[in-house]
Amino acid sequence: MPVELHVRSDGSDETPDGSEQHPFASIDAAAQVAQPGDTVLVHAGVYREWVSPRFSGLSDHRRITYAAAPGEHVVIKGSEQVTGWRREDGSVWTVDVPNSLFGDFNPFAEEVDGDWIVYADPSTPKKHLGDVYLNGLSFYEVTSRAELADPPRRTEVHDDWTKTPDHVRDPDQTQLVWFAEVGDESTTVWANFGDADPNAELVEVNVRRSVFYPREHHVDYITVRGFELCQAATPWAPPTADQPGLIGPNWAKGWVIEDNVIHDAKCSAISIGKEASTGHNFATVRGDKPGYQYQLESVFTAAQTGWDREHIGSHVIRRNTIFDCGQNGIVGHLGCVFSTIEDNHIYNIAIKREFYGYEIGGIKLHAALDVVIRHNHIHDCSLGTWLDWQTQGTRVSRNVYHDNKRDLFVEVSHGPYLVDHNLFASPVSLESFSQGGAYVNNLVVGTVWLSPVLERPTPYHVPHSTQVAGYAAIMGGDDRFVGNVFLGGDTAAAYGTDFRFPGSAHHGTAGYDGHPSSMEEYRVLIGDPTKGDHERFTVPQPVYIHDNVYLGGAEPYAAEQGAVVLEGDVSVRVVTEGDAVHLETRLPEGFGDTTVVAVSGADLPPVRFVDADFDDPDGRPAVIDADLVGQAKDAGQRYAAGPLLTLKGGSQRTQVW
Repeated sequence: MPVELHVRSDGSDETPDGSEQHPFASIDAAAQVAQPGDTVLVHAGVYREWVSPRFSGLSDHRRITYAAAPGEHVVIKGSEQVTGWRREDGSVWTVDVPNSLFGDFNPFAEEVDGDWIVYADPSTPKKHLGDVYLNGLSFYEVTSRAELADPPRRTEVHDDWTKTPDHVRDPDQTQLVWFAEVGDESTTVWANFGDADPNAELVEVNVRRSVFYPREHHVDYITVRGFELCQAATPWAPPTADQPGLIGPNWAKGWVIEDNVIHDAKCSAISIGKEASTGHNFATVRGDKPGYQYQLESVFTAAQTGWDREHIGSHVIRRNTIFDCGQNGIVGHLGCVFSTIEDNHIYNIAIKREFYGYEIGGIKLHAALDVVIRHNHIHDCSLGTWLDWQTQGTRVSRNVYHDNKRDLFVEVSHGPYLVDHNLFASPVSLESFSQGGAYVNNLVVGTVWLSPVLERPTPYHVPHSTQVAGYAAIMGGDDRFVGNVFLGGDTAAAYGTDFRFPGSAHHGTAGYDGHPSSMEEYRVLIGDPTKGDHERFTVPQPVYIHDNVYLGGAEPYAAEQGAVVLEGDVSVRVVTEGDAVHLETRLPEGFGDTTVVAVSGADLPPVRFVDADFDDPDGRPAVIDADLVGQAKDAGQRYAAGPLLTLKGGSQRTQVW
């Protein structure tokens, strides 16, 4: 029979039975005995440990559940408190930490390194997985002891992708800095604490790689609920390496991670990603082939070793608050398939910019097959969501994006993927280096950057399966835009005057000019067989763009049917008040006279390369029946363009979160 195992900080791991009278002292001790159907109930306190569940649940109905006791605050930390600091000079203090505290993993010796990380100057020392916290606030690492004495207070930081400045969210934090040297017996840490006395405050350092993460694969059907999880020395997590997170399933099926507060992962907070046997930073370690080639190999290797719906994925990540992480809020490659990410609040991801690489985002997924990203609030990230490779059957729906440098980037994917009823309110709203997308009823405040990618062909799949059906280059196009609202603006403000690809970013859909507007027109372009079996297909793919609204200078696709272009003053602003988020709009009065027909997946033409429809995992046409705030819509009826049924001309204030 299922049992309830209790954990209490004043319990014992020597002779417990898990009862309320004889609880375990550590969560991991309970995790070594919990069986399918059991619940591990953890009582209030701070637990400094790495919980590595031993046994799986057996099904969605016979899970092993780890939960904070109702009404009790339970914190699981990857750090340890450090005392005995010695003042060295002014506000700089030092301490010697015995290496025995770290065991065989010393974060202050481990570098932030791997495939697709970028260190612009090879002579600059690399950053490390260590960190120092003063009353929970993380420090910045500097590269020498000389930089500790008088660190500058910075209010601005450089964004490596857009080549534009970004504001620092906490300028005072930039003066809290640390440096470390690792010896044979101990690690010496120096830190500038400003006016604080580290012996009178709570000072912690990173010790453990993870906080809640199985060491073995296929520990399935686990629920983790209601904890605060924080301060883990998670490594750089590219798609060609092992991708451990602060919390995650480690190559398994059916986890539910819900109602947690997760923060201060050095790199990634929640991982639903790849494991090491299909490749681990080989491009960096071997230096013989590009990362692209190793990533292709990882897909085929995974397929040979049990990457399928029966064994991997189908995770649920919901109602978590995730913040203050260096690389990702949620990361995954291959292991994220068939998962749902919903109702999460994700912010302050990669905004310290201590390191940079091409694997950063609030949500960064590769091979997001049949993944649902629904009703999340994502803001103040260097990039909100990045869907990279094999985005197929994926739906991004009813999310609120604002105050990011960039909102949504879909790269080298063939679709079909559906993006509907989202608010994209950042300077860079959409970047599509892909094909086969459908964008329906979104509010797009910032730029749209389109780019083909001919030099990196990527796989596509049998619909709703991990089975590879083929692979192809990204020609660009084969996209659908229906019922969206676009705002005009200054492209230079989004990407700066040194933008590498001038003319590629627009406000609106004018970037598709030159593409045929139907499959019939496309067939005419490829109809001459004398141009060669392959060569005649090197023409722009068709696009299906109709019934969008363009405001404030945004420009429509030249061949668009039903485009509405309105003049007049336009203003869109996102205002946060506590936990509430409001959208304040001032739109031309003529906007109130504009309606568009609600569509379903059946109204969206199939994608060309995959030859697949916009359908739900059950094979039925995708149902697009709710606006941003959940109000119902009926296919075939007319509603306001954009993500809100109530959007209208004039001034308006609407709570969207």
